[in-house]
Amino acid sequence: MNISKKRKAALAKYDATKVHTLEEATQVVKQLSTVKFDATVDIAVRLGVDPRKSTEMVRGVVSLPHGTGRTVNVLVLADPVKCEEALAAGADMAGLDDYIEKIKGGWTGVDVIICTPAVMAKVGALGRVLGPRGLMPNPKTGTVTMDVAKAVKEVKAGKIDFKVDKAGIIHAVIGKVSFGADKLSENANEILLTLAKLKPSTAKGAYIKSISISSTMGPGVLVDTRTVSVG
Repeated sequence: MNISKKRKAALAKYDATKVHTLEEATQVVKQLSTVKFDATVDIAVRLGVDPRKSTEMVRGVVSLPHGTGRTVNVLVLADPVKCEEALAAGADMAGLDDYIEKIKGGWTGVDVIICTPAVMAKVGALGRVLGPRGLMPNPKTGTVTMDVAKAVKEVKAGKIDFKVDKAGIIHAVIGKVSFGADKLSENANEILLTLAKLKPSTAKGAYIKSISISSTMGPGVLVDTRTVSVG
């Protein structure tokens, strides 16, 4: 990959072992981005939990104050009346049986699927296709609801859901490289505050073990956990 002299200089000064405040880390990530497109910025938080225990499965939703910067394609599965409400609220697609059949055939060309409780019996049968891709609607994340219009607007505005993986790590988008460092750090802080509220009562020792921020194809920048107001 051809990168500018400025980028080469920035990478040369990069120290993978150095920890930063949240604000400093977002600034460094922006400086280290070497791709020619507006890269996505992600946060990875390693938690002191055992995901194998149901009592320590951390999952939640958060509305980022500055959105994700990404275009989110939303499909709503519901009856005709609710589909009209969804489309009026900004949903990209809405329907039921036709989309059910497409998904059964392996189609998953969306980022988020929202449905009403009444159609969950049909949607539940799509678990093998939607589950592995993280697309299965869930009441806990607000994607199974009667108020589909509200759900669509929230997702479009920057509401995201997250779930701890098998390694005990939460991965989430906090914006784009084009965002100001202040907006990236505020989005990241909102996620950290939400995680703090979700701390399992059975979790022992340090809850937030490590925090890393990176951009697409960029190196991870460590955040000093002592500088964030979480447990």
